[in-house]
Amino acid sequence: MERNAFIDLLYKAFEKNEMKDLLSERSANLLCDFANLLIETNKHTNLTAITDEEGIILKHFVDSAAVVKHIPDNSFVLDVGCGAGFPSVPIAILREDARVTALDSTGKKINFVLTAKEKLGLCNLDAICARAEEYAEIKRESFDVCTSRAVARLNVLSELCVPFVKVGGLFIAMKSEKGIDEASEAEHGIKKLGATPTETFLHKLALDGTEIDREIRIYKKTSQTPTQYPRKYAQIVKKPL
Repeated sequence: MERNAFIDLLYKAFEKNEMKDLLSERSANLLCDFANLLIETNKHTNLTAITDEEGIILKHFVDSAAVVKHIPDNSFVLDVGCGAGFPSVPIAILREDARVTALDSTGKKINFVLTAKEKLGLCNLDAICARAEEYAEIKRESFDVCTSRAVARLNVLSELCVPFVKVGGLFIAMKSEKGIDEASEAEHGIKKLGATPTETFLHKLALDGTEIDREIRIYKKTSQTPTQYPRKYAQIVKKPL
């Protein structure tokens, strides 16, 4: 990977998608280092199907950055089902004020995020290997923001995420353009969990002829989640709220 060319393309992508203000020399170089680590690690450990530079920039970095402006200052952020660190690692890079915890039940992915933390020197990033419904037993209503990207349908995802959010905090779901159908399906359950829909942002992210549609759905935690939630994952999937 040629460093200067990658960073030039990174700036181009962020500018085209009206996010240039998020990039600094520091964050651009860290994203470049993270991309290189992802590509090299992926040669022997399956982390992502997206391995070309343009795809990493648009489908991982720009997509992750789309959520950054919706995170309040100095937030404690949990990323449920982080995979190889998206959006958690870009959030930690682009928002030094945020304290980010990446959560996933797959050990090799959490090990990769921890390696990224060490190699990139990200003091505001942590990574935990656990199932969401189990981690909620010890970190219930501990985060200002809980976000998740493409993990499950919203009626399932909400029960995994909303219990982590403090009253007054935000659950931010990153969904595809079909999110409207999922939102209707999940409306009753989200209310039962103690959250209320506030805003929806539609993004058409683009780079060099490739476009992806993204919906960011924001819910505010208005009351405590009843103690019986989240249930075991098998129960959540079998009978969503």
